[in-house]
Amino acid sequence: MTINNAVSAMAGVLVIVSLLLGSKVITSVFFQNANWLWLTGFVGFNLLQSAFTGFCPAAMVTKALGATEK
Repeated sequence: MTINNAVSAMAGVLVIVSLLLGSKVITSVFFQNANWLWLTGFVGFNLLQSAFTGFCPAAMVTKALGATEK
């Protein structure tokens, strides 16, 4: 798996999980607390800042775990 694919997968999973844990829509059985939505905002902010700066903490983690450049 490439670093870009791993970062996209990690971001997608974190967004879906945080939305399940933070959303009260239709009385979700996964709902824990609305503060989980801050995680969604944090992931989005990191994706936005990495587009401009090129610095991505998730890319460093996935590279350390063995993901390849291409």
